[in-house]
Amino acid sequence: MIRVRQEKPWSQACENNKGPILAVLRRYLTDARTVLEIGSGTGQHAVFFAAALPRLVWQCSDLPANHAGIRLWLEEAGLTNVRPPLALDVTAENWGVAEVDAVFSANTAHIMHWPAVRAMIRGVGRVLKPDGLLLVYGPFSYGGRHTSESNARFDLSLRASDPGMGVRDFDAVAREAEAAGLGLVEDCPMPANNRLLVWQRPGTP
Repeated sequence: MIRVRQEKPWSQACENNKGPILAVLRRYLTDARTVLEIGSGTGQHAVFFAAALPRLVWQCSDLPANHAGIRLWLEEAGLTNVRPPLALDVTAENWGVAEVDAVFSANTAHIMHWPAVRAMIRGVGRVLKPDGLLLVYGPFSYGGRHTSESNARFDLSLRASDPGMGVRDFDAVAREAEAAGLGLVEDCPMPANNRLLVWQRPGTP
């Protein structure tokens, strides 16, 4: 029987943003050892960041439909510090995840419906260790205003596809993070009108 080799999924956006994101991760994850990635997507970010930061144990997660593609990237990379994807339901009370030093998520908040975004942030508050970090990458609006015309058009296209999706407002996300016990550390401007938001759970008194 002839086996047809499955092609790995590919995202040009991941290729474009992985370098700038890594520069921020290098600054913040100096003391981290375990990272949970929510929404690993194609798997490109996982293998790139795990290879560049070999001291980290990088735990992938996503919907089961994306696991096969993620596994293709992991198998080809052959890294010992990146873990197979978990089927993570952010709306579940128990994620089945041990405490981690950091949580990273890219381009998920505008895809998830708002109740899921809120649940994700609350869940992060539960699984982060003291002094742990939440790093969220993507487009955000501020005070109900988009930061660029391209982001405004992107928001309209998302909502036309699914009214539950859309570019999230920073203030709304920040309120949820504060309610989960997380304090904003930095709002990093990124290329292509994106941001990388960094929150931290307070340490043990």
